[in-house]
Amino acid sequence: MAAAAAPDHLFHLRNNFYLGSFQAAINNSDLPNLSPDDAVERDCLVYRSYIALGSYQLVINEIDSAATTPLQAVKLLALYLSNPHDKESTIASLKEWLADPAIGSNAILRLIAGIVFMHEEDYIEALKHTNAGGTMELHALNVQIFIKTHRSDYAERQLRVMQQIDEDHTLTQLANAWLNLAVGGSKIQEAYLIFQDFSEKYPMTGLILNGKAVCCMHMGNFDKAETLLLEALNKDAKDPETLANLVVCGLHLGKSSSRYLSQLKLTHPEHILVKRASSAEDSFERAVQSVA
Repeated sequence: MAAAAAPDHLFHLRNNFYLGSFQAAINNSDLPNLSPDDAVERDCLVYRSYIALGSYQLVINEIDSAATTPLQAVKLLALYLSNPHDKESTIASLKEWLADPAIGSNAILRLIAGIVFMHEEDYIEALKHTNAGGTMELHALNVQIFIKTHRSDYAERQLRVMQQIDEDHTLTQLANAWLNLAVGGSKIQEAYLIFQDFSEKYPMTGLILNGKAVCCMHMGNFDKAETLLLEALNKDAKDPETLANLVVCGLHLGKSSSRYLSQLKLTHPEHILVKRASSAEDSFERAVQSVA
């Protein structure tokens, strides 16, 4: 008889993090009898949850120079996000570490590199570090990068790899939903069912609500999308995806969405929707000047 698999002590913590229950991940992280590797992974997930909640300084203060490579990588992400005007030094440190043969192949370091370069919209550089995979998070990030670069064929290949490893894994299901949304058409309904399944199994989060809302918008049901997004806004009034989706939803419903756009500009000035809106405003101003 095959030996029973060891219990996965971090399953619930990972799941909370993947689905956007960041405070629950932090609150329920005091887990006994963890191996040293599991303890490091636990700490990485907790600090990444703090980062997701915007508590960058707490992470920077608590992770000291004696911490392990994965934790140092998480600290780099906090430094990168905390100071949008001085990204160069953080990116330089990141590249230095990636070039170090002793630590460059570390999975968390490669994951953080992928996240940072994705933020920079440097997808080729991101893939240099993520493409080899090795963890479900790296595979899921690859799916996101391929979708961003309009290569749903590569995203599908990456999804198949994830399905072979664990078809029921939360990240496999999420990656499947992202790809279905990117492909569109009849796949939108399949994506909706994945988010619906999450909402029946787990506590409702902004991520799940936004997923369902985006599916509804694709299917032309903007009233239902707005209801879901307002519920998400109650959970986190500063969530950039919720605010951005409410702007889009409002435009389709013929409602003013200027308040949501103003909030987005204040809290997430680097968001793509803010950049596009500013670009459109500039173009409009130039057009007005040219005919004045």
